[in-house]
Amino acid sequence: MPSVILERSRKKRLEQGHPWVYKSEIASVTGDPAPGDLVSVLNHQERFLAAGYYNPQSQITVRIVSHQPIERMDEDFFAARFEECKRHRERFIEGENAYRLVYGEADFLPGLIVDRFADVLVVQLLTLGMDKRRDQIVGALVRVMQPRGIYERSDVSVRELEGLEQRKGPLYGDCPRHVVVTENGLSIKVDTWEGQKTGYFFDQRENRASIKPLMTGWGIRSGISLQTIEENGETKTVPVNKSGKAVSFPYWDGATVLECFSHTGSFTLHACKYGAKKVTCLDISEHAIESARENVELNGFQDRVEFVVDDAFQYLRNQVKGVEERQQRAQADQKVDTSKPLTAGGGRTFDVVILDPPAFAKTKSAVKGACRGYKDINLHGMKLVNEGGYLVTASCSYHMRPDLFLETIQEAARDAGKVLRLVEWRAAGKDHPQILGVDEGHYLKFAVFEVRSKTNL
Repeated sequence: MPSVILERSRKKRLEQGHPWVYKSEIASVTGDPAPGDLVSVLNHQERFLAAGYYNPQSQITVRIVSHQPIERMDEDFFAARFEECKRHRERFIEGENAYRLVYGEADFLPGLIVDRFADVLVVQLLTLGMDKRRDQIVGALVRVMQPRGIYERSDVSVRELEGLEQRKGPLYGDCPRHVVVTENGLSIKVDTWEGQKTGYFFDQRENRASIKPLMTGWGIRSGISLQTIEENGETKTVPVNKSGKAVSFPYWDGATVLECFSHTGSFTLHACKYGAKKVTCLDISEHAIESARENVELNGFQDRVEFVVDDAFQYLRNQVKGVEERQQRAQADQKVDTSKPLTAGGGRTFDVVILDPPAFAKTKSAVKGACRGYKDINLHGMKLVNEGGYLVTASCSYHMRPDLFLETIQEAARDAGKVLRLVEWRAAGKDHPQILGVDEGHYLKFAVFEVRSKTNL
């Protein structure tokens, strides 16, 4: 087998489990491997370290698939790896029919993503080494998963770094555009052909479920309490308002919620499932809002959700301006005609504000601008949280390191005059495992903060 011999002075990342070999780490190549071929990776003493596939056009020249010598990446090789992936998901994602089946490097299959949507699989082939083995991958998936269809969504720009064109389309069987799957007891309609990435983001599954405690316990703010009454000779406990009248609205104890960057409305669905009173579902994309609307209707939540097509940055700013104008009116020395609308518009506040934006920093050079973006939405978001309410915020930018993300939110809190209490800190879900030592896998940061005003402490 051809070999790649590494520089003596390189960092020993490979020995620590990192699956990439950069071009700058290579001293020499023997055996004249073709692009995509398997190669042995040797240290400067020509001692075997790992086996991987080779692409001289990429800065990541070798991607490791085994720390033992292997001769080929054939259908049997992939089938064995897919069986391992399946066992992991069945152990940790019990009772679900949709999840990330193969997560690239974290499943020891760099450059390959496979998402399961019920009986349809969606595949991304991100590298030359995987692209050349498309047939073997499809054959192994059919053998292990027995899917109805396999659809390719390799329409991503990262392929161009490997010298590949973007492509998408059916690879096997029947591939319907829309598939209904379940997540945490909810029904979700996924657009596998045109939805973002592969159609749905599984990495927040557990994080979405974690908002359950935030969705109830708010009735007392409206003066509603549970009281025991007698009716027709029966004693029962009912919610009663300040006037002593029974409250018939079933979600009287629920939160008012704003979800920004909603995509398919996944957090909106979970908020409703867990008892929210009213949810505002916002995205700049009309297609995304239409998808969210379909999912809300699919689960019967339409009476509690309003949909807004708007830029989240602008929407948050407008609401904050309205809040500030209302506060100025309240502090005015002379009477204000409150029948006149607020000039700034907006002015709404919420018990829970959820911010789940797309990646703001896709490269290291974009981090500074990303910090401004994260600070902006979190500053305005927390200003719209009712006293003692909660800010749910996330970042999927790998280059936005966890400590920097928290520092940025802390700066926003300082400027907003807020004190934040961190009550939840999470990463990606169990179908997105992380290899220790591979920092690139630690991309998702998810936090829940209680928001308090300094003036009320």
